[in-house]
Amino acid sequence: MTRPSSIIAFCVLGLVSSLILTAWLTPGGLELCVTLVKENKPVLVLPLKPGERFTIHYYHSVENAPIWEEHSMDETGKIYIEEERYEKFGAGMGKMPGVGRMVKRGIYEVIEDMHMPVGDFILRVGSPGVDHTIIWRDRRYNLSDTIAHKAVKFSGKPVSMLYQIWRSLRVSETKLSS
Repeated sequence: MTRPSSIIAFCVLGLVSSLILTAWLTPGGLELCVTLVKENKPVLVLPLKPGERFTIHYYHSVENAPIWEEHSMDETGKIYIEEERYEKFGAGMGKMPGVGRMVKRGIYEVIEDMHMPVGDFILRVGSPGVDHTIIWRDRRYNLSDTIAHKAVKFSGKPVSMLYQIWRSLRVSETKLSS
């Protein structure tokens, strides 16, 4: 190569390297990962923004009443429960002293403004009929239809912009698989 073309190639390589390094170091959001506990295999991976909510919806196994639990993540990936909504108190449901406030929304009892840290947690997925379903950005993922009776771990983590770009090129979100 001639001297000017070497300088141009070096500058282009430096620019590309700088862009990749910047994308790697720049925060790109969060990732919610739902993983089978025994197999340590992800069944659902969703991108989230700090404070963005996702909901776990199911039917109480004793009362057969619908329940919604809204969760969010902070910028470090820590999971919080933000709100619980249900028709009536059932086994294990109800107000926790000092956490959130009870309100009535139509026929539902709601504990809102909870913002209680739960961190990573494990859920034993119920049978079809219990319909443990994750609701995220108006999409529904019914865990009970595909992995009933299995334990799954919900965990969150921050990801870099480069990872987020790479992931979005691979798939928009990992779909449930049996």
